Amino acid sequence: MILKVYTSLLLLFLVNSVWTRTVRQVYDDLDPGHWSHYTSECPQECFCPPSFPNALYCDNKGLKEIPPIPARIWYLYLQNNQIETISEKPFANATHLRWINLNKNKITNSGIESGVLSKLKRLLYLFLEENELEEVPAPLPVGLEQLRLARNKISKIPEGVFSHLENLTMLDLHQNSLLDSALQSDTFQGLNNLMQLNIAKNSLKKMPLSIPANTMQLFLDNNSIEVIPENYFSAIPKVTFLRLNYNKLSDDGIPSNGFNVSSILDLQLSHNQLTKIPPINAHLEHLHLDHNKIKSVNGTQICPVSIALEEDYGYYGNIPRLRYLRLDGNEIQPPIPLDIMICFRLLQAVVI
Repeated sequence: MILKVYTSLLLLFLVNSVWTRTVRQVYDDLDPGHWSHYTSECPQECFCPPSFPNALYCDNKGLKEIPPIPARIWYLYLQNNQIETISEKPFANATHLRWINLNKNKITNSGIESGVLSKLKRLLYLFLEENELEEVPAPLPVGLEQLRLARNKISKIPEGVFSHLENLTMLDLHQNSLLDSALQSDTFQGLNNLMQLNIAKNSLKKMPLSIPANTMQLFLDNNSIEVIPENYFSAIPKVTFLRLNYNKLSDDGIPSNGFNVSSILDLQLSHNQLTKIPPINAHLEHLHLDHNKIKSVNGTQICPVSIALEEDYGYYGNIPRLRYLRLDGNEIQPPIPLDIMICFRLLQAVVI
């Protein structure tokens, strides 16, 4: 299971890397005689690199509106400007756009012309971080693979806005104004291939409903979550990286086997209100429990397998795979108990 998880992540990274290198190589081999043509149709406010003619750099130019986009452009960089609107006119010829970066502008929902985004049929990556959005813009291009909406003022997610985004693998909504009421049971319906969901730094008090089943990375840091529902993670059997730092979790808010989940490899529970280490699974590799209220650690109690059986089977048995354990900021006094080292034989670092 763990090998499959790592293989999926590695494959996603390699596909993106190879695709980008291949595109760049094609651009680098272009005939320099064509450069004058590319320069002539380049918007005056922007930069069109001859070695990368399918990219248009209009970032950090003080722009208040989007300039006309040439038809050849795949990659559009408009971050760090004063843009307030997204209208259809500048994109009239831009039918090949794959990537738009509009981070750090002043775009509002009312400033987005109706249907303009959904008409960008080939768009794969849309970055709208640090704008003035109050809800997730809709409708969106159906082919999107990444949607980044962090650091806005989003408090509303329109019904069905994600229902047709079957290719979306990453959704970033961190540092917005989302309440529990904004996340209904069908909010994420349709995100069948989502791998990373980031809802950190919002105003959630409960674990969000109906997380897509294929989610592997779930980030919920800096909320006010108090309780993990019973069997919550059975609905997301592939979750590998789970971050719940800076919440209000106590011992009573965690079911007896709430985190005893074989798919979880990295579990972060820093800056909560725990007084003891919750039961973990033998597959867990990284555990962050710093800055809680833990006073002592008993290796025999927290060991996910019997130490006696572990000694019998040695390295060929199902020994715990924990490699990193962080416990600083609690009330634990060194030295590290010997039974911790006996249980977790693969430990490479313990912070106490």
